[in-house]
Amino acid sequence: MKTHSIIPLLRKKTLLTLLNKGERKDGRTFNMYRKIEIQTNIIKSAEGSAQVRIGNTIVLTGVKLNLGQPYPDAPDQGVQIVNAELIPLASPSFEPGPPDEDDIELSRVVDRVLRSSETIDLNKLSIIRGKKTWIVYIDIYILNHDGNLFDASVIASVAALLTTKIPKIEIVNENKIKITEEKVDLPIRNLPVSVTFSKIGNHIIVDPCYEEELLSDAMITVGIDSENNICTLQKIKEGCFKPDEILDILKRAINVGSKYREKYLKKLLEKS
Repeated sequence: MKTHSIIPLLRKKTLLTLLNKGERKDGRTFNMYRKIEIQTNIIKSAEGSAQVRIGNTIVLTGVKLNLGQPYPDAPDQGVQIVNAELIPLASPSFEPGPPDEDDIELSRVVDRVLRSSETIDLNKLSIIRGKKTWIVYIDIYILNHDGNLFDASVIASVAALLTTKIPKIEIVNENKIKITEEKVDLPIRNLPVSVTFSKIGNHIIVDPCYEEELLSDAMITVGIDSENNICTLQKIKEGCFKPDEILDILKRAINVGSKYREKYLKKLLEKS
């Protein structure tokens, strides 16, 4: 995801000085997230919804369900579609108009984390083979950008899916179905998280704020499933990571990601 702003030289020197001392501007350690807050069921017209705050970054996700045809190469599965919108009011770097490469990149990263970890049990969404299935639309809106949109969007999407209710279907015959008023939970089989790192000089930090992103030479997002398997990697910006840095990042991602999954998403699952 590209950044469009330039950090002032004096501010850059201050942040680098702090990092060289093993400190960050908000007092966090290199492996520490900002405060995470999750609110669910805040969009009444959606089948599921969640708003997530990581520090001052705010992401809203809504889930809608429609009946439609499955993909030809997956006739027995449901369909998952992720869209992301970077609202211009959320940041001076976001421009109005149709989706650009940033919107597309964010939606692809979230879709890849959800799909590769099999978050939704798509096999259970099929209604009539090759003819009728549930299509799950996951719509992500960035309301305020203060860094680390990937992780906030993944958390918001998983939280929204955990709250999603789906109508029960009665199959009348191979061409006719009946939608009942009874609703059940969307079939969820995994609780993935993502952990984003920024490399600034020789320092690699977790959950960069916006200023830290501007200062970064490179960034990488690691997707991790419920079994702590690495399911996705996404690198951005022009800098590079050394092989030993990648191995260290993967270990740190599993450690940090498993802790915040336990603290937030598993507790949310227990409440749903």
